[in-house]
Amino acid sequence: MPERLPKDTANIPSAQTGDMRRMPVGRTNLQEAFSAFSHRNYRIFFGGQVISLIGTWLQSTAEGWLVYELSDSTVALGAIRLAHMLPFALFALWGGIVADRVSKRKILLFTQSASMLLALLLALLVYLGVIEVWHVALIAVGLGFANAFDVPARQAFVVELVGKKDLINGIALNSSMFNLARVVGPAIAGILIGIVGMAGCFLINGLSYIAVLFGYSMLRLPEFEKKTNHPRYFEAIREAFAYIWQDKPIRSVMILISTFSMFGTSFIVLMPVFAKDVLKGDATAFGILMAANGLGSLIGGLSLATRGKSFERRTLIYSGLIGCCLFLSLFAISNIFWLSCAMLALAGFFMIVFFATSNTATQLRSPDALRGRIMGFYALSFLGTSSIGSLLSGWLAHLLGAPTTVLISVTICVAVAIVVKMKSPEIPSDSSQ
Repeated sequence: MPERLPKDTANIPSAQTGDMRRMPVGRTNLQEAFSAFSHRNYRIFFGGQVISLIGTWLQSTAEGWLVYELSDSTVALGAIRLAHMLPFALFALWGGIVADRVSKRKILLFTQSASMLLALLLALLVYLGVIEVWHVALIAVGLGFANAFDVPARQAFVVELVGKKDLINGIALNSSMFNLARVVGPAIAGILIGIVGMAGCFLINGLSYIAVLFGYSMLRLPEFEKKTNHPRYFEAIREAFAYIWQDKPIRSVMILISTFSMFGTSFIVLMPVFAKDVLKGDATAFGILMAANGLGSLIGGLSLATRGKSFERRTLIYSGLIGCCLFLSLFAISNIFWLSCAMLALAGFFMIVFFATSNTATQLRSPDALRGRIMGFYALSFLGTSSIGSLLSGWLAHLLGAPTTVLISVTICVAVAIVVKMKSPEIPSDSSQ
């Protein structure tokens, strides 16, 4: 007699092994869509992060406009992005090791406090009227160093807040939170730049860190168990790298993430150029463009939270990457403001599906003892490689123009995705977690 399955569940053969596995079908209820919120610690974490990230995107938007006004140079935009990301690239792996050995809450309290002080310093320099591009670059270096320890710890922290059962939901909601901030922050920045000025934007961001610091102090966590049998630094890096290299799904995801971060995200650093020179807009138009991309990403994150379990991660990763590249291509050739906003929104939708699903696939395949280090490699692939890509994009935009640079970049991403798909057709399968 055949097994009776729960309602809205079906037996579907795995694409990798052919074994039958249960998959949800039909509608997903709200309880499943927001299951991570059943955890008190996650609710507190989420609330503080929303406020802080809105401030962060407020600063990021104002900073891009400030640098372009000070320099009128795409190369300078790329250089500032490099200043943000180069320290991250150099120290992210060390940050992953620290995340495996030290209380993640302590790490995050330190890094968020440092970021707050740097934001307040930037506000002071702008207020005094002495700000120069090299000041922005030095502060960016400091933020990059803080993020090298913050990102691996925060990525690995989510599983401690929600457990493995609700991890995919927690990561999807994290992505929604991040992109809610991308909607609100740039839109507010476009308005506030003309009202309170650049200094006011940076001050508001500095003060927003108070919310996340308070949230971290409110978390109820078990006492951290400090271990003493850790391998040496280079042995720890070698151990994590060996695991990634031997695990073909994780290795393939890292290749895709590295490629897209280096080339596919070039449109972000060039957004002031599109707003000012291609679309003939001002700071408000710049904020709206950034918000449109964030709105699409927010919808993508929420869709992933509610319907993500209905699709295999392999499908989500490749459709997300290819879809994002397609709509970025259309954005690059558009000179109509509303059409550019629509293309950015659609690109944002697919981009967050790609990034969030890649994050989930990596975490679920990572052993607990290696998760911090593997997420250090992931963070390096996700953010570190963009430092090179940003400088390259700024240089290419100077020679060829911003639209051509974006078209070249997304073509590279699609070509690499095709090669990886042909070489590793089985990644990443839901059946091999």
